[in-house]
Amino acid sequence: MAALSIVPAHVLARAGRVAPSETIQIAGVGIGGVGHPQLKGISEQPNTKIVALCDVDDVYAKKTYDLFPEARKYRDFRQMLEAEADKIDAMYCGTPDHTHAVITMAALKKGKHVCCVKPLTRTIDENRALTEAARQAGVATQVTASANTSDGACRLCEMIWDGAIGDVHEVHCWSNRPLWPQGMMRPPGRDDVPKTLDWDLWIGPAPMRPFKDKWQPDDLALKQVISGNSPRAVYHPWNFRGWWDFGTGALGDMGCHHFNTVYKAMKLKYPERVSASSSKVMDETAPLASIVTFEFPARDGMPPLRLFWYDGGLKPPHPEELEPGRDLPASGNMYVGDKGKILEGRIIPESKMKAYKQPPRSLPRRSGTWGEWVEAIRGGEPAGCNFDQASLITEAVLLGNIAIRVGKPLDYDARNTQFTNNETANQLVRQPYRSGWAL
Repeated sequence: MAALSIVPAHVLARAGRVAPSETIQIAGVGIGGVGHPQLKGISEQPNTKIVALCDVDDVYAKKTYDLFPEARKYRDFRQMLEAEADKIDAMYCGTPDHTHAVITMAALKKGKHVCCVKPLTRTIDENRALTEAARQAGVATQVTASANTSDGACRLCEMIWDGAIGDVHEVHCWSNRPLWPQGMMRPPGRDDVPKTLDWDLWIGPAPMRPFKDKWQPDDLALKQVISGNSPRAVYHPWNFRGWWDFGTGALGDMGCHHFNTVYKAMKLKYPERVSASSSKVMDETAPLASIVTFEFPARDGMPPLRLFWYDGGLKPPHPEELEPGRDLPASGNMYVGDKGKILEGRIIPESKMKAYKQPPRSLPRRSGTWGEWVEAIRGGEPAGCNFDQASLITEAVLLGNIAIRVGKPLDYDARNTQFTNNETANQLVRQPYRSGWAL
C-alpha cells in the first residue's frame, strides 16, 4: 500500500497553494440561486470549509446562510475581502454577470484562488483583464461551465481525433433558453426597494436605474417566457440575464456550457468572423431568438470550422442520418464531418455507432468542477475550465452578443481585441463603469 503523502504547508506557500493536510478556507459571494447548490458541492470536497458568506439580498441568501450557520456574514464583498484577507484561501463568485469582474479581480488582487460562475465576464476587456490578472497571481481558477474532463467529454474528443466522422467542418449547438423574459423594453416607474436588499450594491458597476419589483400578469414580458418556472421579477432574482446591462442573454448563459467541450475537441482559439440573425433587437435586452455563426481558421491539422449557435427554440436542419421518428433534443451539440455526424456524443444513425470501434483512452478523466478546483488549489493540475480556457469560450459568447446587437458580419482581430470593419461594435468591447467602481 502506498504511503499517504502529507505535504508541509511551507512547500506550497509561495504559490498560495494549500497543503493536502490542511483545510481550505473558502468565502462565497452571491450565494442565492445557483450559489446554494454550488457552495454545497464545494463544501463536500475533502478538507474544505465555507467560512464567510456575502450577499446583497438577505432573503435570497437565507437558504445558504442556514446551510452554513457558522460562516461569517457580509453584504459588501469589499468589506468581506478586507476583513477576511488573512483568513481565507479561496473565493467563490455566484453573482449576476455584470459584477463577476469587479468581485473576481478584487479576490485575485488579494492572491485568492477563485471559482466563478459562467460566463467569466460581461465584456471582452474585462475578460482579458481577469485572465491576465489570474496568470500574474498564479492562483487556481475555475469557471462553472460543463466539465470538459468528464468521461463523455473526453470520449467525444477521442472520437473526433480518431477520425470517427472524418474532418469536421461544422459544429451546431442549440439551447432551449431563454427561460426568462427577453426582447422587451424597460418597465416605467419605480418600486420601493425591500429593506433586505441593497440595490446600490446589486447594481454595482452598471448604470444606476430605478428598482422594479415584479412584472404584472398581463405584461408582454411574462407572456414571452418559454418556461412557466421563471419568477416574475423584473431584474432580481434570476431575471437579470435578459438585460444587456446585467446579463449576457441565452448565448452567455448556455453557450459556455455547450462550447467548453467543442473548444477542446476542435482545438479552437478565437474566431476570425462572427455574424448573427435574430428576432427584433431591442436597445436594452437580448432578443427572443437568435442564430450566431462563428468562423475559425484552420489549426493543428484541422480544416476551417464554422460553429453555429441557436436559441429561442431554433435548431439546426434535421440531419438525414437521424432514424425515422427520432427528433433533435431540446438542447444539444452536433458535429458534422465529411464522413458522418456525431449527435450528443454518438455517431448517427445508431447502427454506425454500434459498428464503430472506440479508440484507446488518451485523456485523463477527472473529478468534476469542484474537485478539479480543489485539486488545483492543493497544487495539482489546473482545473479543466480554468480562466485560460474559460476566457476563450467567454470571449466567443461575448463576440456573438455584439454581432447580435450590431446586426452585421464582424471581422475580429483577436490580438488587438477589436473589430476591423465596424466601429459601433468596438464601442461594445469595453464599456465604462459607474462612478466609484473600477477593476
